[in-house]
Amino acid sequence: MQNPTSNPLPLLFSYRRCPYAMRARMALLQARRPFQAIEVSLRDKPAELLALSPKGTVPVLRLPGGGVLDQSWDIMAWAFASDSEGGDSWWMPAQSERNRALLQDNDGRFKHQLDRYKYPERFPNEAPARDRMRTEALESFLVPLSQRLQVEPYLGGATACATDLALFPFVRQFAAVEPAWFAVQPLEALQAWLDGWLSSGLFAACMVKLPAQNPVIFPALQDTPSSATA
Repeated sequence: MQNPTSNPLPLLFSYRRCPYAMRARMALLQARRPFQAIEVSLRDKPAELLALSPKGTVPVLRLPGGGVLDQSWDIMAWAFASDSEGGDSWWMPAQSERNRALLQDNDGRFKHQLDRYKYPERFPNEAPARDRMRTEALESFLVPLSQRLQVEPYLGGATACATDLALFPFVRQFAAVEPAWFAVQPLEALQAWLDGWLSSGLFAACMVKLPAQNPVIFPALQDTPSSATA
């Protein structure tokens, strides 16, 4: 087992099902950035994680030079820096005004709606709002997103960009709450986009299970036809 202090690779504190950690892993993998990862137990957070980032949430990336990134979008920016493999083609489209606004909407209003739809037990005083939140998320975010994807297959246009990776884990969460309901909504382009990511080699590589609390070198993304589709 590798010791994280003796390895020059970046060290990512992650949690497999966290959408923020998921977007960070997908970016690092797509950019072909070798890294170590620790699967964090949310009930027993490592002391090193709390020392690096007292807020105690994932993802947190400790860089080889000692720097720390504890926001998922900052980790994605680092992954797709100009020295990475194909980084500019993934990062630059995400910097458009349209995509920056979309990311802000995803991480703001849509995340607020998603939490109350997916986890109503966490918001007992807002329980009657669950169905309203589902409807608001559909009308204010998912329908416009699907309409955009009818025109362009990805948020980067003809090819995917960092914004696709950033939004996918959250749309995935929403769709998984009531799969049968989601499947019959008028979201054909969004559903096709989501299915493409779910079946991609990049997503499969991202979701590799790790032993809890032990640092391991994360498996590299393989150059397979399935990973190239996204």
